[in-house]
Parts: sequence; structure tokens; C-alpha cells
Amino acid sequence: MADLLSMGLGEEKEKEKEKEKKNRESDRKAAKPEKHNEKDGVTETLGFNDRSSGTKVKKRNLSARLNFVVEMSKQADLSLIRFITTELTRGYFLEHNEAKYTERRERVYTCLRIPKELEKLMMFGFFLCLDAFLYVFTLLPLRVILALLRLLTLPCCGLGGSRLLQPAQVCDVMKGFIMVICYSMMSYVDYAMMYHLIRGQSVIKLYIIYNMLEVADRLFSSFGQDILDALYWTATEPKEKKRAHIGVIPHFFMAVLYVFLHAILIMVQATTLNVAFNSHNKSLLTIMMSNNFVEIKGSVFKKFEKNNLFQMSNSDIKERFTNYILLLIVCLRNMEQFSWNSDHLWVLFPDVVMVIASEVAVDVVKHAFITKFNDISADVYGEYRASLAFDLVSSRQKNAYTDYSDSVSRRMGFIPLPLALLLIRVVTSSVKIQGSLSFMCVLLFYLGMITLKVLNSIVLLGTSCVFVKEANMEEKLFDPPPSAVSSRANSRAQRPKHVHISPQQEPTTDKGGISVTSDNSQTTNMAETSAPTLPKSDSDAFLTTPDEDDDDKIINSDTGLEGDGLIHRAPKKDLLEIDRFTICGNRID
Repeated sequence: MADLLSMGLGEEKEKEKEKEKKNRESDRKAAKPEKHNEKDGVTETLGFNDRSSGTKVKKRNLSARLNFVVEMSKQADLSLIRFITTELTRGYFLEHNEAKYTERRERVYTCLRIPKELEKLMMFGFFLCLDAFLYVFTLLPLRVILALLRLLTLPCCGLGGSRLLQPAQVCDVMKGFIMVICYSMMSYVDYAMMYHLIRGQSVIKLYIIYNMLEVADRLFSSFGQDILDALYWTATEPKEKKRAHIGVIPHFFMAVLYVFLHAILIMVQATTLNVAFNSHNKSLLTIMMSNNFVEIKGSVFKKFEKNNLFQMSNSDIKERFTNYILLLIVCLRNMEQFSWNSDHLWVLFPDVVMVIASEVAVDVVKHAFITKFNDISADVYGEYRASLAFDLVSSRQKNAYTDYSDSVSRRMGFIPLPLALLLIRVVTSSVKIQGSLSFMCVLLFYLGMITLKVLNSIVLLGTSCVFVKEANMEEKLFDPPPSAVSSRANSRAQRPKHVHISPQQEPTTDKGGISVTSDNSQTTNMAETSAPTLPKSDSDAFLTTPDEDDDDKIINSDTGLEGDGLIHRAPKKDLLEIDRFTICGNRID
């Protein structure tokens, strides 16, 4: 019995071993790639029969895998209820991508901070424009009177100096003459005829006209300050011959023509807005307000850098202040037509609030999405505020080279002369002054404006000093004006020295006839009398500071000279360089 059992077990083991060998051979055949027969150095693939057998093996493997999946699914006992419970209870961890979600949260916080920071900048810029605007009505007439008194008393007192008037007094007299001449020209313009002429047009025409007027106003603002600066410099620059003073005349007439045309342009814009207020169905006013929202589409999806955003912020400040003055003109004209009835003012009040609210909403949405898409922090508006404050503080120094109102004009594109001229024209035509009591009221109103101007200037100056101190910009206030740097740059640029000269070669240059020692003595004298100076930028070198204090590197950055050859290098842009109002795509020259 034992022998039979052992024989049976041995036969079973042999059968199992044979089955295992067969399975191994079948697996090897299935895993083998296409056979290659090498005969005489040439590889030959198998024929069609071998390929068909390979496909059959693949099919068998696929069927085996499918059977395995089915068996596993049966073992796992998957069902619809189990799938639903898995979907309801499965979880994920946000901390696995912490940086991404933190960045998204910061963007939300930035968008929420934009209205507050933007309105701080807008409020500060509004009072800056108000200060420059009140200057035309309050201090400018007094300064012109003092300059004319100086001219009249000079024959009695004698010439104490080489100039009859100081450069600032000459500029004030020019501004006063421009205002007087343009006001006399504006008196011939009939506001009532212009109003009825515009009211007779269709709504679509008025909408197109208003858009064209906005574009023309920006272009006039861009070019107008250049005309005025050219006049001021032509009138005050040192001249060796008396014939050179004749060049002031064409510049003066050009400035008069510009101020008059710009005032007419703003008058047409105010008249169109007045027509929109007085329309029965308010359709024109709605269309004009919707034009502000079109501005979002034109600016939000563009790429902006900090300098471009600063330029656009200045443009928005100027636009908002101009709109406030236009609304004031519209209210004055409407109150005159209704005999100064206070009840009509409450009729205009909802429309005025609606226009202002739409302007604020558009600015907030525009700046919020621009900062979001371009990854700009909300703290940048504090830098813009400090830059505007720096202009105000620097214009109050003894070595200031420009008036504050002119610096605001360059920075924001806000030119107060045409707007002030139009407001004077509207007020004088709307308000009748008769009797001594009326003159007393006018005098008290003028004294009140002077008081407002002085208080506004004091508060702005104190606030600006705080902003400049917080931005650590006090050192820049002690830098000299860029005129000395420009002259020194021009003198070095005119030298025929384009190759670096070693100290051993300096005596040979003296023998060759080039006075290097005199130039070096002049530069050393200038270096001793002045601190590290400012480079002249592409846009009038407005209050920039160099990265290094080396004078040679300052000149090389301007002239493009470095080492052995000529290198074209673009100067670095800074917020304080932007002193031009450019409107073409908000780009900076």
C-alpha cells in the first residue's frame, strides 16, 4: 500500500511539473518579439505567418487581463452605493499647494485695499490741483501787481541789479497778460447761441462730439504746457543782444492762441454736458456716463508697469477735478436761468451725484483689475503720493527752478489757465455786480479765497513733508537742479575723446594741442562747489537721482560713452522722471 501511494504521488508531481513547463514555454513565446534571422550579415524578419501568430498571442493576453479585472471586481464587490459613498466622503488637502492659495488670497486683499489707497491718492491730488487752481485767482494777481509796481518804481530808485525783473516775476507778468487778453477775446463768444446750436443736434451727434472733445482736451493739455514753458524760457533766458528779445513775441501770441482755443474747447464741453442735464429723457446723460465704462475695456486688459500706472493715475486725478469744475459751471448756468431759485438746485443734485458716483466707480474698478492682472501691490499708491508730495516740497525751496503750478501741470497734464479763464467768464456773465454792497461781497469772497488758498497750502505742505519723510526722500531735496549737470554733460560730450586715455598718455594729449588740463580744472571746480548732481533724463530730467555718485558714470549714462567705445544705454525710469502728460496708450516717452 505504501508503495502504491508513493507511486501515485510521484506521478502527480511529474504531471504538475510538465504543466508548469508548458505554461513557461507558452509565456516565453508570447513575450518574444519578432524573430530576426541573420544570414550572411543581413537581417531578415519573419513572414506573414509569424505576424499572425503574434497577434493571436496578444489577443489571448488581453482576454486574460480582462478576465483578471472581472475577477478582481467580483472580489472587491463594487456597487453604485459604494461609488456614491466614496464620492461623498473623499477628501483633499489645500496645504499641499499652500503658495498658490496664499497668492490668491493676497490678490483678493489687494483688490479690497485698492479703493481706500486709490481714494487717498485721488484726494491728495485733488487738493494739489485745487491749490494750483486757486493760485490763478488769488496770488497770481497780487504777484503781477507787485511786478508792475517794481517796473514803475525802477526809474525813481535806480537799477540796483542787472535785471529789471526776476525770472519768476517775468513769468507772472506773462501769465497775467495772457489771462487779460484771452478774457477780452472770450467776451465776444456768445454762450447762449452755442447752447442752442448744440441742443439742436441729435443725440448720436452729441455723443460723438463729446468723445471728440475729450480726446482734443487731452491732446491740448499734452502740448499746451510745452508752449507755455517755451514762452517762459524764451522770456527769461540770458541774452547777449537786444534783438534776441524779439523772439518772445511769436511765443507770446502762440500761448495766447493756445489758451483761447483750449478755453473754447472746455466751454463746448461744458455746454454739451449742460444740454445732457437739461434733456427730458436723460438719454444723452446716460450715454455720456456709459462712455466712462468703455474706458475700463480700453485699459484693463493692457499690460501696465508702475510708471504707466502712475501716469494713468495722474490723468484720472486731472480728469476728476476738471469734471468737478464742469459740473460747477453747469450748475451756475442753470441757476442763472431759474433766477437763482434754490429749489432747482435740488433738481440738479441727483444727476450731479450720479455723474460723480459713476466716475468714482469706474476708477475703482479700473485700478483694481489693472493691479490684479499686472501683479502690482496696493502699496504703490503710497509711492505715487510721495512722488507728488516731493514736487510740492521741492518747489518751496530756494533753489527751485519751477513754479508749483507748472510742476503740477507737467505731472498731471492739468493746466489751470484755460479752466480758470472759462470760470471767470461764466461767473461774470451769470452774476450781476451793482452797488457798493455787491463790491463788498466780492471783496469778502476774494479774501475768503485767499484764506482758503493759504490754509490749503499750509496743510498740503505739512502733509507732503510727512510723505517725503516716510518715503526716505529727504536727501533728494538737497540735490542741485539739473541745469548744472546738463551743461557739464554737454561740455564733456563735445570733447573729441571717445577712447579711454590712460594716465601715461595724458601728457601726449597736451602736446597734441588739446587742453585737457583746463577741462579737468573746470570739472574739479564744479565738483568742489556742488554735491553729486542729477542726470538729465529724456523728459527734462525731473528730479532723478543716480544709482552711483561717480560723475563720470553719470555722464556716460547720458552720452552713451563707456570704456573703449560708444554704448547705447537706455536710462532707468523713475517715478520722479515722469513730468509729461502723454496720452497715447498711457506710454512714457
